[in-house]
Amino acid sequence: MASNIPEESTSFVGRRDELRRVNIELAQHRLITLTGPGGVGKTRLAMRAASAALPRHPDGVRWADLWPLQGDRLLSATLCDAVGLSDHTARMPVAALCDWLSDKRMLLVLDSCEHLVAACRDLIGDLLTAAPLVTVLITSRQPLDVVGEWITEIEPLSVEGDNDALALFCERGGAAAPGLRLTGPANAAAAAAICRRLEGIPLALELAGAQLAHSSAQQVAERLNSRFDALDGDDAARPPRHRTLRTAIGWSHELCEPLERLLWARLSVFRGTFDEESARSVCAGGPLTARGVRTALAGLAAKSVIRREGQRFRMLDTVREYGRMWLEELGEVTALADRHAQHFLGFGRRADVGWLGPDQVRWYGRVAEAHVDLCTALDHLLVADPERAQELSACIGFFWSCCRHLHEARGYLERALAARLAPSPARTRALWMLGVALLFQGDLDTADELGRQCSRAAREEGDAEAMLAAGYLVGLTHLMAARPLAAYTVADHVLGPMPDAPFDSAARLRCHIVRIFALTALGKLTEARAEAAELRRDCVAHGEYWARSYADYQLSLIALLQGRPEDSAGHARAMLVAKQGIGDNFGIALGLDLLAAAVAAQGNGESAAVVYGTGQAYWRTVGHPQRGTPELRAVREQCEQRARAAIGDEAYADAFRRGTEARPEASLARVLAGDL
Repeated sequence: MASNIPEESTSFVGRRDELRRVNIELAQHRLITLTGPGGVGKTRLAMRAASAALPRHPDGVRWADLWPLQGDRLLSATLCDAVGLSDHTARMPVAALCDWLSDKRMLLVLDSCEHLVAACRDLIGDLLTAAPLVTVLITSRQPLDVVGEWITEIEPLSVEGDNDALALFCERGGAAAPGLRLTGPANAAAAAAICRRLEGIPLALELAGAQLAHSSAQQVAERLNSRFDALDGDDAARPPRHRTLRTAIGWSHELCEPLERLLWARLSVFRGTFDEESARSVCAGGPLTARGVRTALAGLAAKSVIRREGQRFRMLDTVREYGRMWLEELGEVTALADRHAQHFLGFGRRADVGWLGPDQVRWYGRVAEAHVDLCTALDHLLVADPERAQELSACIGFFWSCCRHLHEARGYLERALAARLAPSPARTRALWMLGVALLFQGDLDTADELGRQCSRAAREEGDAEAMLAAGYLVGLTHLMAARPLAAYTVADHVLGPMPDAPFDSAARLRCHIVRIFALTALGKLTEARAEAAELRRDCVAHGEYWARSYADYQLSLIALLQGRPEDSAGHARAMLVAKQGIGDNFGIALGLDLLAAAVAAQGNGESAAVVYGTGQAYWRTVGHPQRGTPELRAVREQCEQRARAAIGDEAYADAFRRGTEARPEASLARVLAGDL
C-alpha cells in the first residue's frame, strides 16, 4: 500500500493509550484533529497512528507537511504533490485534487495546520464532500471548527506513575551521551525534577536531554531552575505550557555558543529542509565563516536545535519561530532574505546548466528537495527584483513542468512577466517557458503565439539559443496539433545546415527530438530510426535521460510500426525506467501505452490489458486521457482490438480493471519486473 509517512529519526517513547484512542477514532470519524501546544508531540503521534492505520486504507496513507508554507497559495499544490497528482490541465489544483481523490480509500495526513486554519477549513470541507472514502488526520495547535471534526487534545507526557516523560528524557540523554545511566538517588531525583519543571513537554525534554552530553543531570536541573526562577511571572499573557516551552527553548539558546546562536537565527530564513552547502552560502558572513557554519551546524544538531534527515537538516517550527525573533533583533531579516533568494537563483542557474549533463537525474531530485525554498526565493524576487524572478522561474520551469509542479510553474512565470514588462533576455526566456507550460496544459493557441513572440524577440536580440528554444516550442505545438510537416520544417530550419551537434545546448537537443517525432509522424521511418538511434547513443555517452527516454519512445513506436514488437517492448521499458528516474508521470503514461501495444502485438492479450489499464491510471494522475499524442491514436485502438481478440471481451475488461485499480507506482514496478 502507498505511504509517504516520514521516517522516524529517533525512538518513539510512550503514548500507548493515546495511540489506542486515535486508532479507534480513525475507524469511527472522517476528520480527526490532534490539537495541543507546540512541541507536545502531535506530529510523532500522527506518524505512529498513520502507520498503524495503513492496512485499513487500500489506497494508502499520504502525508503532507504544511509547516514550510508561508501562506495558503501553495496549499492545494502541496496536497497534490503528497497524493502523487501531476495535473497537466488548466484546472485549479483544488478541483483536480477533488477529482483525483473522489474514488480513493485513503488516509490523508496534514501536519501543522495552525497557520493555515481558514484555508485548511475550506479545502478539507471540499475534499470530504468530493471524496467520501477519504479520512483526514490533522495536527494543529487549534481546531479547524468544521462540522464533523473530531478533536483530540494531546497532553504532555506523564510525569507521575508510568512517567513517560522520564523515559524520554533518559532516552535522549543516552543518545547525547552514549553509555550515560541516570542511576543513583541524586541523578534520579534531578532527572525527575527536570521532567516536572518542563511539564512533560517532549520538545523541551529533548532539548534538555541533549545538554547531558556536557553536563550532569544535577547541573542541568540547577541551570533550568535558575532560568525559570529568573523569568517567573514574565510573559504572563502566554498559556502556561507555551511559556514553559518558550522558556526551555530560550534556555537552550543561552547554552549555545555565540556563533551557534547566530546560525540559529540565520537558518530561520529556510522554509524547508536544507543542506550544508545552502547553509554556508546563505548564513556565512561577519564572524560566522564558511568553516564556522559547519562547526555550528554540528553543535546545533548535537543540542537538538536542528535535526538531521539524511544529508539534510530540518528546524522544527517552534524552534524556527524563536530563531526568527532573534533575526529580527539582529536587524538581518531583509539581508538574509536577499541572500537566500540570491543563493537559490544561483541554484536555479546551476540546475539549468546541469540539465544537459550526466547529473540530470540528480538535479531533478535536488530541485524537488528545494521546492519550498525555491518558491520562497521567487516570492521575494517578485518584489525585490522581477527580472531575476523571470530568470529563476525559467531556469526551474522545465523541471517543474515535467514533475508535478506544472500549475506552479505557470503561476510564477505569469506573475514574473506581469511584474516587469521591459524587454530582456530573461523575459524572452520566461515567455518561452510559459509557452511550454501552457502547451503541456493543452492551450495550443496561446503556446503558439508565445512561441512566435519568442522568435521575434530572439531575432531582435540576436540570441541563437533563444531562437532554438522558440523553435522547440513552435515545433512541439505543431506536433501536438497533428501538423508534423510544419513541425519538421520549423525544427529543420532552426537546427540549420551545420553538422549535427545536439549537445551544444539544451534547446538544440530538444529541437532534435521534435525533428525525430516529425519524421516518424510523416512516415519516414528509416530516417527517423537512424536519427533516434544515433541520438540515443549520444545521450548514453553523455549520461542524459530526458532526451534518451524520448529517443527510446520513437524507437519503440517505429519498431511497432515496422512489425518488430519485441524490439518495441524493449525500448518502451527503457523509456519507462528513464521517466521513472526523473518522476515524469506524463512520460510514464506514454510509455505504458506503447508497451501495452507491443505486448498485444506479441499475442499476450491479458498482460497487454493490465499494462494498458496501468497507463490509464497514470493518465489520470496528469488529469487528462491521452491528450496531445495524436501519433498514438491508431496504436491504442489496435492494441485494444488485438488484446480483446486474444482473450475475449470479458477477460480483457477484468485485466484492464486490475491495471486501473492498482496503485500506479506498485503496478509500474510489476510491469518493469515483468510480473504481470
